[in-house]
Amino acid sequence: MAKKDKHVSETPATQWLRAQGIAFSEHPYDYVEHGGTAESARQLGVDEHAVVKTLVMQDDKAQPLVVLMHGDRQVSTKNLARAIGVKSVEPCKPEVAQRHSGYLVGGTSPFGLRKAMPVFVEESVLGLPKVHINGGRRGFLVGIDPVVLTGTLGARSVHCAL
Repeated sequence: MAKKDKHVSETPATQWLRAQGIAFSEHPYDYVEHGGTAESARQLGVDEHAVVKTLVMQDDKAQPLVVLMHGDRQVSTKNLARAIGVKSVEPCKPEVAQRHSGYLVGGTSPFGLRKAMPVFVEESVLGLPKVHINGGRRGFLVGIDPVVLTGTLGARSVHCAL
């Protein structure tokens, strides 16, 4: 548990992780609008490179997908489209992302999604010993072994960083 010892209620993400028997640590922080991974990393005292952002995007046929990327890196939509064999990829509008995922933007987790979507993870994320990823609420990250992303979650490893 984080130093602040705030109680974080269950989220669909933590319920999913527990149901799969996945060990995780809880890291609440004070959510700052537009603070992003830099803010959560600063507050939690972790490297922003190990904070993984969950991005809801869509392909040229408006099919939703999830991309997991280092907090300090950007997604190359061209590289991603090429890697997954579609013409183009673009971020979903916040209200569309929310409808697909069931989470508020800023609190999107790849675990416990409302709608089943393909998940892609930047391959270099998998080389980290531990990652911090959204736990299904703004101001709440969970720490997990990145092997969970390709193992239990079924994410496909791609190279899509700029």
